[in-house]
Amino acid sequence: MNTGSRRILKQKKEISRNRLLGLAGTGWMFDAMDVGILSFVIAAIAVEWNLSSVEMGWIGSVNSIGMAVGAFGFGLLADRIGRKNVFMITLVLFSVASGLSALTMTLTAFLILRFFVGAGLGGELPVASTLVSESVDAKERGRVVVLLESFWAAGWLLAALIAYFVIPSFGWRVALIITALPAFYAIYLRRNLPDSPKYAREGKPKQSAGAKMKLLFSKKYAKRTVMLWIVWFMVVFSYYGMFLWLPSVMVMKGFSMIKSFGYVLLMTLAQLPGYFTAAWLIERVGRKFVLATYLLGTATSAYIFGNAETLGLLLVSGALLSFFNLGAWGALYAYSPEQYPTSIRATGSGMAAAIGRVGGIFGPLLVGSLLAAGYGFGFIFGIFCGAIVIGVLAVVFLGTETKQLELE
Repeated sequence: MNTGSRRILKQKKEISRNRLLGLAGTGWMFDAMDVGILSFVIAAIAVEWNLSSVEMGWIGSVNSIGMAVGAFGFGLLADRIGRKNVFMITLVLFSVASGLSALTMTLTAFLILRFFVGAGLGGELPVASTLVSESVDAKERGRVVVLLESFWAAGWLLAALIAYFVIPSFGWRVALIITALPAFYAIYLRRNLPDSPKYAREGKPKQSAGAKMKLLFSKKYAKRTVMLWIVWFMVVFSYYGMFLWLPSVMVMKGFSMIKSFGYVLLMTLAQLPGYFTAAWLIERVGRKFVLATYLLGTATSAYIFGNAETLGLLLVSGALLSFFNLGAWGALYAYSPEQYPTSIRATGSGMAAAIGRVGGIFGPLLVGSLLAAGYGFGFIFGIFCGAIVIGVLAVVFLGTETKQLELE
C-alpha cells in the first residue's frame, strides 16, 4: 500500500472513529443530563414536598437500585443481541420514565419511575463504553473511551444550566419534561449508529448467563473481577453520596437555592479539564497510574470540601473534586472493558457497574441518615475519602496494566 492510500485509509478511520464518538457521546451526554438534573430536582422537591433528609437520600438510592439492575441485565443482553440495540433500548427507557416522573404527585410514584430511569441509565453506560472500546484501535482505545466519558461533563453542564434558568422560573417538573426529549434521539441512532465490528465478526456468544458468570471468576479473570468490583463499589458509593447532595449541601450551608445552583454550575465546569487531562495521560502513562492518581486527588478534595467553611474554599475544593473525580471516571470506563474477552466483555463491565450501583444505593442514604443523626459534612466526606483510598489500593495491588494491548 502506497503512502497516499495509507493516508486515505487513516482519514477514513478517523472520520469513522469521530462519528462513532459523537453518536455514542451524545447518548452519554443525555444520560449525564438526567443524573445531573436529579441532584437539582432533589433540592427543589425537598422544599415543595417538605421531605426529610432520609427521604431525600432515598431518591438518589432508588435511582442507583435501578442502575444496578439495569447494568447487570442489559450487560447480559448486550452480549446476546448486540451493543447497538441495547444502547437504543436503554436510551428510550430512561428518557420516557424521566419525562413521566414530572407528572407524579407523590414521593412513592416518583420513586417507582426513578427506578426505571436508573435501569436505563445503568444499562447504557457500560454498553456504550464497550461498543466504543471494541470499535477503535488499541493505540488510541483508552483516550477515545475517556473522551466518550467527557460527554458526561457536557450533560452535567446542561443539567446545571436547566436547573439555573428553568427550575426557579418554571419549576422542577418542566425540567424533567425536557429530559424526556432524548428518546427521539434513538430514532436517529437506529439509522446511523454502527454496531461493534468485533461483536459482529465473532457473532452471538453461545454461553448461558451462568456460564458467563462462572468465567468471570475463572482462574484467568477472578483477580481482575475482584479488583473491578472493589473499585466500582467505592467510586460509585462516593460519587453519588457526594455529587447528588452537592446543591443540597450548598443550601444547608446557608446559600439560597439559586446561588447554590450557580455555584454548582461553576464547580461542574472543572469536569472538562479533568477528562481532557486524563485522556491525554492515559495512553502515555497507563490506566493504573491515571486511575490511582485521580482517585487520590478526589479523596483529598473531598476531605477539604467537607471541612470548608468559606465560600472560596468551597468553590475551589468543589472544582478540584469535579476535576479529579470525573477524570477518574473516564479512566475507569476505559479500563473496565479491557479486562475481558469479547464474549463476556459487556457482561463483565455490566456486572462491575452493577456492583458499583449497589454502592450508589448506600451513598445517598448514608448522607441522609448521618445528617439526621447530627453528624457534620466533615465527618461524612471523610468517610467518602476513606472509601476512595480503598479503591486506590485495589487498583495498585490487584490491577493489571492494559495500555495499548489488543482486546481478546
